[in-house]
Amino acid sequence: MAQEFKLKGLTSIDLKNGQKQEAEVEGIEKGKVLLVQHDGQTHAMNPNCTHYGAPLMKGVVTGDGRITCPWHGACFKIATGDVEDAPALDPLHKFDVVVRDGGVYIKGKEADIKGGRRALKFNVKASKDAEKVVIIGRGSGSLGAQEALRSGGFTGGITTIATEDHVPIDRTKLSKALLTDVSKLAWRSEDFYKDADITNVTDIVTSISFSDKKVQTKSGQEYPYTKLILSSGGYASYLPIDGLKGDLSNVFLLRELKDAQAIMSAAGSEGGKKVVVIGSSFIGMEVGNCLAGMKHDVSIIGMENEPLEHIMGAKVGKIFRALLEKSGVKFYLGASVEKGSAKEGEEGKIGKVVLKDGTELPADLVIEGVGVKPATQYLQENKDIQLHEKDKSIIVDDKYAVKGLQDVFAIGDIATYPYHGPGGNGNSIRIEHWDVAQNMGRSVANSIIRPGSKGKSFIPVFWSALGGQLRYCGNTVGGYDDVIVQGETDVSEGKQSFVAYYTQGEEVVAVASMMKDPYMTQSAELMRRGKMPKKSELQKGVDITEISVPAEVKI
Repeated sequence: MAQEFKLKGLTSIDLKNGQKQEAEVEGIEKGKVLLVQHDGQTHAMNPNCTHYGAPLMKGVVTGDGRITCPWHGACFKIATGDVEDAPALDPLHKFDVVVRDGGVYIKGKEADIKGGRRALKFNVKASKDAEKVVIIGRGSGSLGAQEALRSGGFTGGITTIATEDHVPIDRTKLSKALLTDVSKLAWRSEDFYKDADITNVTDIVTSISFSDKKVQTKSGQEYPYTKLILSSGGYASYLPIDGLKGDLSNVFLLRELKDAQAIMSAAGSEGGKKVVVIGSSFIGMEVGNCLAGMKHDVSIIGMENEPLEHIMGAKVGKIFRALLEKSGVKFYLGASVEKGSAKEGEEGKIGKVVLKDGTELPADLVIEGVGVKPATQYLQENKDIQLHEKDKSIIVDDKYAVKGLQDVFAIGDIATYPYHGPGGNGNSIRIEHWDVAQNMGRSVANSIIRPGSKGKSFIPVFWSALGGQLRYCGNTVGGYDDVIVQGETDVSEGKQSFVAYYTQGEEVVAVASMMKDPYMTQSAELMRRGKMPKKSELQKGVDITEISVPAEVKI
């Protein structure tokens, strides 16, 4: 039962619209709430993001009543506490605010204040005559669609089909932390899916009859649908090079839980193994940083002059390299791989990686992080669907509906969609971000529940662990011609606290930051509204955190 709790040290509330204040709750150990003023009303809610626990006190309040997490872009509706944007799953509790007798009180349950989140619980028995949603894949996009469907009141059937034999997991932690325990990676318990009447099938999709609205699998099963969501993600593949194409053991890819388990089994827990990572991509850098932190001897090979140069630019890539070098990682950049060679006396196992300049790198294990491709193999012989001629991705519209098909959507790594963010101009792009896939899934769920509704507007966000926490928003689909770096970048002094603005002409198309929260989140909200300052304004000293985020949305 709800009761009143006094807020410590407050006799009144003196907040202007857009302002917020964290307050302790008397009588509850470590009990806190966040007070937010919006549209002339004071709101009280749980103070931390339900994704990874970021303090919402450092978040961004917008004119249309959103509060956005300073770390990863999760967003909540201030009026209700409901999730607006990925990657948070659980909403926040809301509490009534009462000011009387020289004190400030909230009304609510002690358990809700302590719990920090409004845990979603469903008791659904899907109607056999209702709609049947089939989702191919169980990654981030699938997760977002499932959660939003049930949260939005959808009572039809939901079936997911994936090759993985477990419930949806936090795939981001595979490369960042090499976690191997599914119980520590799973977003929800098995009981959650039972209560929500969501069926998770482990099988391989072999074909789809779009005219009959049926999905066929390798085991011979057929799954009829009224709505189909294609969310099969990407797949990693070996380099087509002797010794590194899967022909020697202890050479690994990293995409699924089983890959992380195999890597950790080979690396062991004692440290000291010689690890060669091929690819200075985000996956390669993250796994290299992680293994170096476990006291392994890590070398990273990259074709660029600086890690991630093609995405982040040489200036910022140099910072990332210095951070990992500080952790003991050795880099071989501007390099190409010639072959992998077996270990002497163990002909079936990797022993070294040879570069084209003759350099030999001893290796107890090798991890290849050279990108992923859209996992659309089950569609490539289907004449009813049009795939992108270059990468075999699926072409969708602003609502992620597949062009030329009825009641079929595609989301996540396999979807090429029109990008309307800064520099995008509606051009088609494919973005392999956890956050993007989940927001797409939420958008599709909304389209299913509310036919005729608009597609979800969002700015792409991602984050990475590269010796420091990187935040990034926007996209450089149209390219960029300059990078403005503001702040401290001297890694040797431990001062990597900076913001990098990627510009095309006068327009800021992407923003990266380290130790500068909430600059990324503020940038994403301003981009969404077409209110991001111009390059010349930033050069004159404009601070984006001092700009009020308005209500209207432009993208």
